[in-house]
Amino acid sequence: MRSKALGFEVSHRCTSAVGVHARRGRVTTPHGTFETPAFMPVATAAAMKGLTPKQVRGTGSECILNNAFHLLLRPGAERIKNHGGVENGGVHNFMRWNGPILTDSGGFQAFSMAQINRMDEDGVTFKSFIDGAMVHLGPESSMSVQQALGADIAMAFDDCPPAGDSIPESQRRERTLQAKDRTIRWLKRCVAAHHREDQALFGIVQGGTELDLRTASVEETCAFDLCGYAIGGVAVGEGTDAIESVVRHTAPLLPANRPRYLMGVGYPRDIMMAVESGVDMFDCVLPTRNGRNGMAFTRDGAIRLRNAIHSDDPNPIEPDCDCEACAGGFSRAYLRHLFMAGEMLGPTLVSLHNIRLFQRLLLDIRRAIEDDAWLQLRNRWPCVNQVHGETQELNGVSDE
Repeated sequence: MRSKALGFEVSHRCTSAVGVHARRGRVTTPHGTFETPAFMPVATAAAMKGLTPKQVRGTGSECILNNAFHLLLRPGAERIKNHGGVENGGVHNFMRWNGPILTDSGGFQAFSMAQINRMDEDGVTFKSFIDGAMVHLGPESSMSVQQALGADIAMAFDDCPPAGDSIPESQRRERTLQAKDRTIRWLKRCVAAHHREDQALFGIVQGGTELDLRTASVEETCAFDLCGYAIGGVAVGEGTDAIESVVRHTAPLLPANRPRYLMGVGYPRDIMMAVESGVDMFDCVLPTRNGRNGMAFTRDGAIRLRNAIHSDDPNPIEPDCDCEACAGGFSRAYLRHLFMAGEMLGPTLVSLHNIRLFQRLLLDIRRAIEDDAWLQLRNRWPCVNQVHGETQELNGVSDE
């Protein structure tokens, strides 16, 4: 049932570095193309907080992510569908973004962010955090919402099991197996419910940190001829080593002629590792959410602009960065002042810098793949060699 709505071609592969499966390509959608490996900033509720679409475009971002869960609750998928009339409706027109958009299915948010009333084979029934109304979300309704939104890429509705200490170890494998099997059953229903020819559908591989379950999930998911495949259920509470183990095991198993998407990841180190494993697409709220809280990413690692050490620092966040914050001459001292004074400009400038930093990293990664010069890349980006002390941000969590 693979749609003609999405094209994917691989132009270069790393061949000189042992164990590196990095590849360079391009994804084509009805709203334009984006180069891979690609980082997609998260515009959860059809907005990148504090940034205009033009500013986001200026960072080098070509594809962004919206979340079906939030747009279902507010303002409603049908309202977005009808905005601008029958011919011009949809989320592209609604938010004035003229490039590719991917929508998350909303499943993870329904499980993790809402007060769940009932979860069963039919989906999730939960209480809306907007008005307290009871809402149901399942495979068919998720497909209906995403088709109404009109995104270029829609994600199948999946069961994402908890990780880490959030579930007793004695119950973890049983719950993970249940989620894997249910995700496949739901994928079959998503395929049956998805009929929009100008929208691509991606399946999601589950299996937690159990590598045998990941292998089985890949085989079952890829039995459906879809436009692309995602690795889900990582960055949901497990540590960095566990994320790496899952990604390095799973990514090479996915079809080589389809885009591979790692959901909700992450830090520059994790992106580098995943590209080495053969992943093509990423999304994460880190650049914007951390930027709004005064954390700036640099080639050498993250800095906290609220710290007093920056009070009199005349330097930009990063001297060689061409973002509006750095190229515009805004000093670390001034940015710290904005955060301490509660001025909106601070979060805006640092968010722009962070997104641009991630896009510069991906641009350098693509060049290294083209030149087959992977080993030299790590020397230019010290941050990718760091093991961050924080647990990975939650997969698909709201940019609220």
